Amino acid sequence: MDFEYSPKVQELRKRLIAFMDEHVYPNDHVWWEHVRGERRWEPVPIIEQLKPKARAAGLWNLFLPHSKRAPEGLSNLEYAPLCEIMGRVHWAPEVFNCSAPDTGNMETIERYGSEEQKRRWLDPLLEGRIRSAFLMTEPDVASSDATNIQCRIERRGDEYVINGRKWWSSGAGDPRCKLYIVMGKTDPDNPSRHKQQSMVLVPADAPGIRVVRALQVFGFDDAPHGHMEVELKDVRVPAANILLGEGRGFEIAQGRLGPGRIHHCMRLIGQSEVALEKMCRRASSRVAFGRPVADQGVTRERIAQARIMIDSARLLVLKAAHMMDTVGNKVAKKEIAMIKVYAPNVACQVIDWAIQAHGGGGVCQDFGLSYAYAHARTLRFADGPDEVHRNAIAKVELGEQTTIADALARKRA
Repeated sequence: MDFEYSPKVQELRKRLIAFMDEHVYPNDHVWWEHVRGERRWEPVPIIEQLKPKARAAGLWNLFLPHSKRAPEGLSNLEYAPLCEIMGRVHWAPEVFNCSAPDTGNMETIERYGSEEQKRRWLDPLLEGRIRSAFLMTEPDVASSDATNIQCRIERRGDEYVINGRKWWSSGAGDPRCKLYIVMGKTDPDNPSRHKQQSMVLVPADAPGIRVVRALQVFGFDDAPHGHMEVELKDVRVPAANILLGEGRGFEIAQGRLGPGRIHHCMRLIGQSEVALEKMCRRASSRVAFGRPVADQGVTRERIAQARIMIDSARLLVLKAAHMMDTVGNKVAKKEIAMIKVYAPNVACQVIDWAIQAHGGGGVCQDFGLSYAYAHARTLRFADGPDEVHRNAIAKVELGEQTTIADALARKRA
């Protein structure tokens, strides 16, 4: 594996860093003022102002590889260092049309959608004119097991009728959200639990849809994005809105979540770097018990350990990205699961140490660490909890080790 950035990526990094320095970092306070204000459920003006600038700078839709609709798209390995830079500021990815859940939804429609579905939904998403949400998780079942999903999708003539209740529908609070990708059961009696589910494209304004409430994450409502609870009652969509075909929902979910998981991890590395920088600055400027906090042994130990952990996470991400590009997401499933466990835990720990170094200031709104921690902690659930990924890693490892042991035994015989 060669992780040296290509000249193309080096040039994009230089351009992206310059854009962040000129347009994003200086406007962070503008974003915060909006999302804490009375109009926080409206689109953030600064993001809309910066989108044309990002597109003109050639920093648009970089996440989507192998698409004729997005020729600027990069491989996973090329995108990783750029996604990390975007992740340093929570709202920055949207400026470049590289934010969740739209990235995962666009990749899903590109990979599994019909030409008509792409024309109607993918094109405006790639242009940044609309946003979308992914409706899988449900309040009444343990949704970490996707086969538990109970939302019903019934075929009636030339339509599907949808009934169910979803929550943690991230992005559904945004007034620009025009599309839901909904996962539900079309064949609950199928003997294969993995063929009972399907995914269907649902216009967000379809009759029968009710956004019940916005869920808070440690007290943050994440406006205007939001994490909404959504009720679907006798919602009707054309049968042509099915993705790939009935019974393919679990398969699509697995294909969709691979890139989404690694993108989250890339961004978390950026967040971890920011937290470490803040910790070092704070520890160097504060004096306690007659000497700078940075001179305290426990602080130095945490700074050193944070650097080791962040660099380790980055290398794991690059390895997973390399494998996704070269052998495919299915073969790379262990590496994707490993980084999905490791990166959020690294981010949580590094941010926690940064909070500790800031004292009381670390938990207030002045330094952004409380918000960063809430986001990182949530990602130990999003796209599959740690426990599910560890179980998957162990199953693959047991299979690999058993195969190796059998081969060695045969060789000795």
